[in-house]
Amino acid sequence: MSENTNQEPAAQEPAADVSEEYLAAGRQAIRTKSTAFDGEIVDLIRAARADLALGDIRPERIMDEEDPLIKRAIMSYIKAEFGLDNEDADKYRAAYERLKVSLNMSSGYVGGGEV
Repeated sequence: MSENTNQEPAAQEPAADVSEEYLAAGRQAIRTKSTAFDGEIVDLIRAARADLALGDIRPERIMDEEDPLIKRAIMSYIKAEFGLDNEDADKYRAAYERLKVSLNMSSGYVGGGEV
């Protein structure tokens, strides 16, 4: 028998591969302070990272939460893919794709070169 306490679910700790600050940036990207969507946001961060990896972006760059271009790409991905009725999804998806192409053309993000 399940018990309904009418309480909000407890906030989950961020995944080890996503810092609390990065998760907070994801919340800000979708304009919420609620932790109710943290699981979905973490999943989207991981999906964006996996997609960037498919584009041959170096893993250490993908995981660098301080890199402004990677962060912008991931936040655009979150904005594009979050929610079911997102009228701006195509706009953010296109922005993500353009940035991914730019990253892919930079030797600082693929191969072994510097920015």
